[in-house]
Amino acid sequence: MKNVAVLLAGGVGVRVGLDVPKQLVKIAGRPIMEHTLAILDAHEDVDEILVLMTPGHLDAVHAMVRTGGYEKVTQILEGAETRNDTTRRALEALGEEDCHVLLHDAVRPLLSPRIITDCFEALQTYGAVDVAIPSADTIIEVGPDNTIRDIPPRAALRRGQTPQAFRASVLKAAYAQAELDPAFEATDDCTVVLRYRPDVPIWVVPGDERNMKVTEPIDLYLADKLFQLTQSDLPPTREPEAYREVLTGKVMVVFGGSYGIGADIARLGEEYGATVVTFSRSTTGTHVQRREDIAKAAAEVVAAHGRVDYVVNTAGVLPRGALLDCTDETIWAATEINYIAPILIAQVFHPHLKETRGSLLLFTSSSYTRGRSGYSLYSSAKAATVNLTQALADEWAADHVRVNCINPERTGTPMRTKAFGEEPADSLLESVAVARASLDTLIAGGTGHLIDLRRADPIALAMQETAYDDEA
Repeated sequence: MKNVAVLLAGGVGVRVGLDVPKQLVKIAGRPIMEHTLAILDAHEDVDEILVLMTPGHLDAVHAMVRTGGYEKVTQILEGAETRNDTTRRALEALGEEDCHVLLHDAVRPLLSPRIITDCFEALQTYGAVDVAIPSADTIIEVGPDNTIRDIPPRAALRRGQTPQAFRASVLKAAYAQAELDPAFEATDDCTVVLRYRPDVPIWVVPGDERNMKVTEPIDLYLADKLFQLTQSDLPPTREPEAYREVLTGKVMVVFGGSYGIGADIARLGEEYGATVVTFSRSTTGTHVQRREDIAKAAAEVVAAHGRVDYVVNTAGVLPRGALLDCTDETIWAATEINYIAPILIAQVFHPHLKETRGSLLLFTSSSYTRGRSGYSLYSSAKAATVNLTQALADEWAADHVRVNCINPERTGTPMRTKAFGEEPADSLLESVAVARASLDTLIAGGTGHLIDLRRADPIALAMQETAYDDEA
């Protein structure tokens, strides 16, 4: 049975206080709804996508789909005045053939692919599926006089989210019955099934606290910050042929490619068919903080190979110590290598990446999330790199140039060993694992993403006193 995702983007953003629909507000480099659309489009279980958009704004969605290359989108329709009428419109567009339909709010841009998978799997057994999380707060019921009428037991309560998923025939039948009820009122689609198809059990899939809905003004801020903190587990290893199919004939440039993650990226790229050219201070005399060196590198690659498809910058330095003890030389070197260099690389290589619709990959560190004593230069530069990534993803979207950033946990590299000494190997992420995830990010279709690589529970990692990351 076909799996169809319906992106519900019919809201107008009144509570957010904007003059454009909230789903078109940009966070982390892209409109909110494009983040959501990209998740649905990339999911292997989704066969087709319908978008229901606020009337008067369909052109923005058509441009988004065209520019982003979201090939699974088959229809872009106007939403209705109410959520339920919008769902009815989507059901009509599905046609007569039964299918699995997953409905999701466009303004929940932090949807986990795991939830999508769980919903479609549950539909193999159940006709209706909801997504919910336990309530951490006590829920009270108040009466018309604003006094507490009841306090339900919290253990049985859940906070509903989307997506909600159904066999289309079940949801259509429920709405057909609802139309006969003059007192019909519902805030979501599971309520319609619960009231008008009580014979159909509704399975509950565990949701996620991050799967928040952007409703109030503060939600825009929180969602933007959550994008910066979003974690992605290491992706499953692809078959070698899957890499070769994409990378053969492509040209990759790696700065900082003499050792560590950069060297592993270069080695894997070559192994899977790419032409890889590496530059570093130790092997080619390339100083990434000098524009003339970056320009020379670009000219050499284009002259030799005629194109540039991927650019990776892993070059970096890790100065440690109190800011008051830092010399001018240390301050300039740390700032130029860790922050100015990515800017110069971006400027110089943009024309080449635009020509090939290529991809730029930068690296940050967990130090960017907050300034830490002894890491002021490093932390601030890494925070700037994250913001640079998101800004460039936005600026270059029309040029079809993707810009992403990798944030590995503590990784076993020569640079880390130099800074921290020998550490237990099983406490560090392997450099080759980061390199493989870097290739996955380079060849994927997303942009403006911060890929947070973890090999263990991030909460447990955060409790380790010395959990100061180094990636390059």
